[in-house]
Amino acid sequence: MKRVTRDDVTKAVSGADDVTIAQIIGTGATVDELAEAQAWLANDEPMLNAGRPLATGRVRELVDILSELDPSEDDDESGGIPAAEQT
Repeated sequence: MKRVTRDDVTKAVSGADDVTIAQIIGTGATVDELAEAQAWLANDEPMLNAGRPLATGRVRELVDILSELDPSEDDDESGGIPAAEQT
């Protein structure tokens, strides 16, 4: 199986910085594993309902790395107006 390259990561993961790209490549993951991790992030409930086991191994590592790029509303600690909107 083909391991992900920098080009694969930049095409698949918008907003990934050099450190994140290096972390993803460093997992030794394949393109398919990266796609599976992205699917888990996008739709974990349907995948569980389809009987898919929870992500493990490299896919789990990728989910953890990618989840840092996609802050959810739960992670919003400021609770205020974004700096760009302040006057």
